[in-house]
Amino acid sequence: MTPLRQQMIEDMQLNGLSASTQKLYISSIKQLSEYFGRSPAELSEQDLREYFLYLTNEKRVSRSTTTITLCGVKFLYQKTLHRQWTTLGLVRPAYARRLPVVLSRDEVGRILNAVEHASYRACLKTIYSCGLRVSEAIQIKVSDIDSARMMLLVHGKGNKQRYVPLPQVTLDLLRAHWRTHRDRSWLFPAPGSRNGFLYQGTLGQALRRACKAAGIGKAAHIHTLRHSYATHLLAAGVNLRIIQENLGHRSARSTQIYTHLTPEVRAALTDPLNQLMQGL
Repeated sequence: MTPLRQQMIEDMQLNGLSASTQKLYISSIKQLSEYFGRSPAELSEQDLREYFLYLTNEKRVSRSTTTITLCGVKFLYQKTLHRQWTTLGLVRPAYARRLPVVLSRDEVGRILNAVEHASYRACLKTIYSCGLRVSEAIQIKVSDIDSARMMLLVHGKGNKQRYVPLPQVTLDLLRAHWRTHRDRSWLFPAPGSRNGFLYQGTLGQALRRACKAAGIGKAAHIHTLRHSYATHLLAAGVNLRIIQENLGHRSARSTQIYTHLTPEVRAALTDPLNQLMQGL
């Protein structure tokens, strides 16, 4: 490991960045270095300008990839190397507003019941019933379960914690699953795993196989369960602010997207519109 990489890792640790974020940032810097064939410390501001133009015009990377790369590059040059370059303020990934894929309650049931591995099935059901991100679900600890209050302590993005309601069915499921391994720390341990818990990639593969087995043609992935959770709660009349808190969204704008996906919300608008158009 080079001294520069070690220094950047230490700076990220001091800034409280998660291990997954550190990994993404380091990967983006590695790709930058490989593109020019020399250390990032030797690059100029013009080099960075050339690199981001290459990503935008030639490689045509996605908005999310550009964002991660920009964040990693900014951290290295601004935090570690203390270079305040104008170019870093010019890069703006193109914004694309896409509505997420949402499953019906019947489709969710069919998919989850088609998951073959019991541990994966329990984890995916927990993701849906509590509206979790996959990184939050695989790292649930036994001590995070508050059965007296029927709440689950979630360790969210940016080391931010929140409590979400824990359905009785999910609590019973987690208790039954824990009795199959009786691990003292993790609810979803994975023997041989570097971190001690399930791999996100393996869980994603299990969901894709279940979608195929259930005959679901939608482009669903693990995060689709979280989108579906929010949409189904909104359709059931749960206040948008409460859903926002359950999801751990900092901004209400992130949660408001689900109003576009809920049939009940659209139906509530249809009748007034029909009345407005009468006699015209």
